[in-house]
Amino acid sequence: MVTDAWHPQISGVVTTLAQTIEELGKLGHDVLAVHPNLFRSTIPCPTYPQIRLVVNPYFRVARLLDDFQPHCIHLVTEGPLGLAGRAYCVRRSYPFTTSFTTRFDEYIAMRFPVPASPVFRLLRWFHSRAARVMLSSKPLKEELESKGFRNVALWPRGVDTDRFRPRDKNFLPGERPVQLYVGRVAVEKSIEDFLRVNLPGTKYVVGDGPALDRLRREYPDTRFTGAKTGDDLARHYAAADVLVFPSRTDTFGIVMLEAMACGVPVAAYPVRGPVDIVRQGVTGWMDEDLQKAVERALTLDSRACRPFALRFSWQRSAERFVDNLEPVRRS
Repeated sequence: MVTDAWHPQISGVVTTLAQTIEELGKLGHDVLAVHPNLFRSTIPCPTYPQIRLVVNPYFRVARLLDDFQPHCIHLVTEGPLGLAGRAYCVRRSYPFTTSFTTRFDEYIAMRFPVPASPVFRLLRWFHSRAARVMLSSKPLKEELESKGFRNVALWPRGVDTDRFRPRDKNFLPGERPVQLYVGRVAVEKSIEDFLRVNLPGTKYVVGDGPALDRLRREYPDTRFTGAKTGDDLARHYAAADVLVFPSRTDTFGIVMLEAMACGVPVAAYPVRGPVDIVRQGVTGWMDEDLQKAVERALTLDSRACRPFALRFSWQRSAERFVDNLEPVRRS
């Protein structure tokens, strides 16, 4: 598995990778993760210095893969390591699979004065040689197929329902209701849509990212905790009354499943990602008016959330991942 996204990054992609690799081990597979921490020469990603990009990785990627002799090769991201993995496979005529997890075309258009369409064409080129392009959402699958993607296959996600479960509601101080955002603190997440919602109660933002310092200054009444992981993160979820998911660019949104597993409903826009996870009026509420979505989500019976989340398993996710792989046949 060749990936530009890896620890210490905290994201849905990294969570998916870590859980998938763990489950693949349980299924008897040996997995090599080719990630940025294996390389000395890296540079900070423009506008997002917490992410490191590898410089000139091709020859080391080729050596790692030649030594490992993989039966299957999966390219997780479209960054420098993903490009090196693609070049390696194409030069050797090895089949490979890819993941489409991030709308870089939309992210870059939000950060720079460039149109999204040329970036999308580059993404389509990257995935064009893949035996299968794995993604998590039926709406995204339909969208990509309508725009020329071939060999698209679903790869469902999971949630750790042992860790993410109902817990003490008094863990987070503050006036009720407690409204929670969890994720990267970056422009593409539209966090300010949440921070501008005018409701009584207490707002919490859990996460780190390039917009954190600015938002702390501009919204002093919001409680910014920084990044949280493990049981500490689970306690933050469980203590909330609603998870607010304001992003319009995510391809899935694992944080929504994690919140539901903790018995917390979701408020979101009716867009790609939430429409595939949220059961309207049962596990959350979606509306173009985010304030209305939060208000309606707070009226729901939160006991319906966890049974829905229990349907998602990392073991089943890993099994589907294996089914989608394409074997490398060497002469």
